[in-house]
Amino acid sequence: MLTSITPLGEQGRGQRWGLTAGFLLIGHLIGGAALAAVLLGLGATVHWVAAPSDSTALGVVIVAAAVASVLDLGNRSLPGRRQVDERWLTAYRGWVYGFGFGVQLGFGFVTVINTFLFVALVIGGGLLDPVPAFVIGVGYGAVRGVMALLSGGVRTVDDLKRLHRRLDRADGFMRWAGAVVVGVGVIGAVAL
Repeated sequence: MLTSITPLGEQGRGQRWGLTAGFLLIGHLIGGAALAAVLLGLGATVHWVAAPSDSTALGVVIVAAAVASVLDLGNRSLPGRRQVDERWLTAYRGWVYGFGFGVQLGFGFVTVINTFLFVALVIGGGLLDPVPAFVIGVGYGAVRGVMALLSGGVRTVDDLKRLHRRLDRADGFMRWAGAVVVGVGVIGAVAL
């Protein structure tokens, strides 16, 4: 989906990339806010039912993050291939599909999830206090939205091919970097 909305593609569909991309980003933020609402609801339910101690919650998050990192490094993927409906690209105006795609991608649960760290994010968000949980949800949507804007320089077919090659090369590195960041976080949390 990252390369479906580009200046080149929008021009071919008779749309303006800036407008579509702006609504895509707004949609990501709203989708992230919806994710935050789910995290807050999950957290309220968990604290109502069990009220885990801070050390228990931290332990659960550490285990979830460590397992997610190992699975990501093992090139495993979550089941399901649900993606946004590409027919929208020709059925609606750019701002409509930009916004709709953004909401779905920013929410996370209704599209393909490429990393097990998303599961750890949901577990952590559900165990945290409301403010950090809200920041995690909106932050997730914002990061996905900014990633979608990487296609802003695609003006030719060669630009699109270069972007695809860069994304393919970055996949393994990003999995490794995510696992390292989580590993450092786990070590830091255990040291505390």
